[in-house]
Amino acid sequence: MVEERSLKVLSNDTTFFNKVSRTLTKLLTPTKIGINGMMINIKRSSTIKSYEQFKNAELVNDLSKKEQYQNRYEESYTLYLEAIDKHIMDSIYKKVKNDTASNFEKEALSNYYTIVHLKDNEYLEYKYRKQKFLLDLDYDSLVATKKEKILNKYTPIYIEKLDVIYKGLLKNYSVKLADGIKAKVVNQLEIYKKIFETLEDYIKNILPIKLKIEGTEKYAKIIEEYEEYERFTVGKLDEKDFLEKNMILLGLSRVLFTHSLPLVAAEQCYNKLLKDTRNLIAKTKLAEKKDTVYKMLLELIEAYNVKLLSTKVYWDKPQEREAYKKFWDAYSKSNSSKEKEILSLKRELHDTADEFEKYADVRKFYKGKLVELGVMKEVKGINKTTAGHFTKIS
Repeated sequence: MVEERSLKVLSNDTTFFNKVSRTLTKLLTPTKIGINGMMINIKRSSTIKSYEQFKNAELVNDLSKKEQYQNRYEESYTLYLEAIDKHIMDSIYKKVKNDTASNFEKEALSNYYTIVHLKDNEYLEYKYRKQKFLLDLDYDSLVATKKEKILNKYTPIYIEKLDVIYKGLLKNYSVKLADGIKAKVVNQLEIYKKIFETLEDYIKNILPIKLKIEGTEKYAKIIEEYEEYERFTVGKLDEKDFLEKNMILLGLSRVLFTHSLPLVAAEQCYNKLLKDTRNLIAKTKLAEKKDTVYKMLLELIEAYNVKLLSTKVYWDKPQEREAYKKFWDAYSKSNSSKEKEILSLKRELHDTADEFEKYADVRKFYKGKLVELGVMKEVKGINKTTAGHFTKIS
C-alpha cells in the first residue's frame, strides 16, 4: 500500500460497514478517470489474468506452476490495491488540502481516514478494513458503469478476497471478545456491535452475489433463514426487531462462519442476546407487545440450544453440562410446543437463579407463564409489598 499522508479529516461517525465502502463510487467512473484510473484498469487486468492462470494450474494440480502463479497473483493483487489507493490520495487529498474539494470529497476523505486512524492501535482491523474498502470501491465502479464482461471475470476474485477478509475480521473480534471477558474491558459492547455489523454486512452485500454466481443449492441449509433476515432489511426496526434480526444473523453464522466465529464467541453473543431480551421483557409494559417479545425469547432459546449448545463438547463446569444434558434430553423428546415452552421457562429460571435480584421482574413473568400452563400456582402473600409467591403443583 502507498504511505498514507497525515491530513486528518476524521468523521465523528466511525461506523464502517454499510456506510464507508460505497461513498467513493463516483470517483472511479469514466468521466473522472485520469492517469490513476488508467493504472487501476491495467493493474486489475493483470490481477485477473494471474488469478486465472493460478486457478488453471490448481485445477490440473500442477504444483510447480501453481506456486509460481500464486505468487504472481498475490503480487499483482497488491499492486492493484496500491493503484486504487494512489487514486484516492492524488485525486482527493490535494483538493482537500487546497480547500477546493466539494463536501462529497471532504466526506469521502474523512471516511478514508476513519480506517487509516486504526493503523497504530488496531492494525489487524485496519489491514482488513482497508482492503475491503478498496475492493468495494472498484467493484461498485464496475457495477455502476455496467462493465459486465470485466465484472464477470473480476467477481470471483472479489468474492474470494472478501471471504478471507470477513473471516479475518470475525476471528480478530472473537479473540478480542475472549480477552475482554477475562480483562473486563469496557469496550466489550463495541466488540459485540462490530461482530453483528460484520455478519450483517456479509449477509446483506456478499451472500446475494454468491447465491447468484454459485446457485442456491449450495446454501440450501440457510435459504429459509436468509429469507427471514430479508424481512428486517426494510422499514424502521424497533428493539425487538433488532434483537430478532441479530438472532437470525447468529444462526446464519453457524453455517457461514463456523470456524471464524468459534463456538465460544458465538455462545457469548447468544448470551448477550438472551440478556437483552430478558431486559426487554421486563421493561415492556403493554401486555400484547410483551407477549410478542416473549415468543421471540422462546425462538431464541431454541436456536441457542439447537444450533450451539447441542454441539458443545467442552464445558468449564461439569454441573452445567449435566444440567444441560438433562434439559436437552427432555426437550428433544418433547412432542408438543407446550412441553417445550415449559422446559424453556424452567431452563430460564435455572439460568437466572444466580442473578436473582437483577432478573426479579422477568423471573416473576416466567412464573406467571408457568401458572398459565398449569405447572405452578400462585399463592397470594399477606405483605403488601409483595405480589405473592409461587409454588410447584404436585
